[in-house]
Amino acid sequence: MLLSCGDALIDFLPVKSADGREALVPVVGGSCLNIAVGMARLGAQAGFVGGISTDLFGRMIADHALDSQVGLQYATRSDHQSTLAFVRSIAGEPHYAFYDAETASRNWIYRSGSLPFGEVDAIHVGSTTLVDETGAARTHAMIAEAKGLTTISFDPNCRPNLVTDKAGYIRRMAGFAATADIIRMSDVDFEYLHGDHDHAGRAQSLLEAGAALVVVTRGSHGVQAWHGEAGALEVEAPAITVVDTIGAGDSFQAALLFALQAIGRIEAGTLARMSAGELRRVLSFASTCAAFTCGRAGADPPRRTDVDSELSELLLEA
Repeated sequence: MLLSCGDALIDFLPVKSADGREALVPVVGGSCLNIAVGMARLGAQAGFVGGISTDLFGRMIADHALDSQVGLQYATRSDHQSTLAFVRSIAGEPHYAFYDAETASRNWIYRSGSLPFGEVDAIHVGSTTLVDETGAARTHAMIAEAKGLTTISFDPNCRPNLVTDKAGYIRRMAGFAATADIIRMSDVDFEYLHGDHDHAGRAQSLLEAGAALVVVTRGSHGVQAWHGEAGALEVEAPAITVVDTIGAGDSFQAALLFALQAIGRIEAGTLARMSAGELRRVLSFASTCAAFTCGRAGADPPRRTDVDSELSELLLEA
């Protein structure tokens, strides 16, 4: 199984009403839930770990996850309200206003021994759950039990408008990066966390600290990756007409983990021995899935049938 732990929420996306006025449409989202959905749609046995409300929006979230075959046996249902996020696109980038006080996501509690890490190929963490010190501490406790039993994947997916103590937040993100086997971040996240530091230099430091794979996604400029055995690689982004970029990074992350599992390189020992050719195929597949998501509105990752030819190419030499 592949697990994703973190946020599940409702995005209110901007649309035009029939009479031309601005309107908002509720759509299920949350980076970590999106990743679980993306992995399941591609055919992985995927599950979500985190808090989901029993309110109206929480039922929407659960129905959406189950419709994509995401396992919710490790999710915590509660009567706390759902997290809501209102989205506007500014210069091609989505900007969010979050309503996340006393929500089901915030009130998720990790209980020791509740996850069968010996049966889990990888667990992903990241996004808004880690902004709050309490949520970050609970996630750290989970990772402490998971480390050595399964592969740890991390994407900070920074939300600066939620951060009140940037220095403390950066320290927390560095702590999660230090525990992870796979680290992915967007170039926007990299700049927020590391300023104008060199991508390659920072990636090398993370590899030396114990990571097996470091990836920086750069939108239309493609992907950079660094791996201890395979070295440094760049993959171009597919040329597409962009509808919006919401959920593109989540689709990339889901496809990255799915692809590593599909070619037998998700387990920490085999991940470390991946070749440059394997890494290029994995990155190309993930980029294709991200591009597919950019071609339609909202965080709507592809299903296996949408990327059949790309999946065949991925598995060609597996």
